[in-house]
Amino acid sequence: MEPTKKSTWRRDLHTIIYEADTPMGKLFDVVLLILILVSVIFVMLESVRGWPEYVYDYLYYGEWVITIFFTFEYVARIVTIKRPSRYIFSFYGIIDLLSTIPLYISFILAGTNVLLAVRALRLLRVFRILKITRYIGESNKLRKALMDSRPKILVFLFAVLIISIIAGTLMYLVEGEQSGFVSIPVSVYWCIVTLTTVGFGDIAPVTPLGQLIAAIIMIMGYGIIAVPTGIVSAEYTKNMGTPKIGDKDYVHVNSQTCRNCNTTKHRDDADFCHRCGTELHDEDILN
Repeated sequence: MEPTKKSTWRRDLHTIIYEADTPMGKLFDVVLLILILVSVIFVMLESVRGWPEYVYDYLYYGEWVITIFFTFEYVARIVTIKRPSRYIFSFYGIIDLLSTIPLYISFILAGTNVLLAVRALRLLRVFRILKITRYIGESNKLRKALMDSRPKILVFLFAVLIISIIAGTLMYLVEGEQSGFVSIPVSVYWCIVTLTTVGFGDIAPVTPLGQLIAAIIMIMGYGIIAVPTGIVSAEYTKNMGTPKIGDKDYVHVNSQTCRNCNTTKHRDDADFCHRCGTELHDEDILN
């Protein structure tokens, strides 16, 4: 069966929007990235007071132009896939919606200008550009290293919390309220600030014993900062043994998106979606 003009149009639009391996797909992602950054800059500039009135007008009209573009893009993402709910209720689908509707709501309802700040969520859409094939492998390794490190890091953070509570309570007993350690929670706050080598300086020990304890906490802080980095680095090193481009066992994946379930990361030689089994090159799937 020959594909209809409608299905061909939707298939071509789907390729442009969802595929980053094609020239038009890369161009679309670049334009999208530029508009995202421009929109976020507009949001930031709108919060600055003291500009001439016409500047705010230009920012307002410019934001409307960008919002209309993202509205068409959001609708196009829905109409070009067979199961729109897969996109609508996905992470980026929700982000797209939340970053588009505030301007419309503020136009219809009074007193909702605070919702304009939600448009800054568009910045999260920058990560769509990571669909470009050459970034997929390394980003997956980093994500896997972070996930594998999570149990160790949680145990480490729990140990740091225990140290902070003990040291904070000790400082409360040693320094007392006259030195600014008015309560145990405040003392624990000071310990965390000192342990992380931030050192705001709003509270400081004055007694020799308190200064000695503070010095020990500061020295511990340098070691504590290095521990999470070492844990993640060790897990990342383990993943360095995975096949690379040119290796015999290397399997290359691309940004091709299934039009049925919106799943990505298919092998170059794949004819069917690895999630739902839909034929990736079926000309009539949109009929």
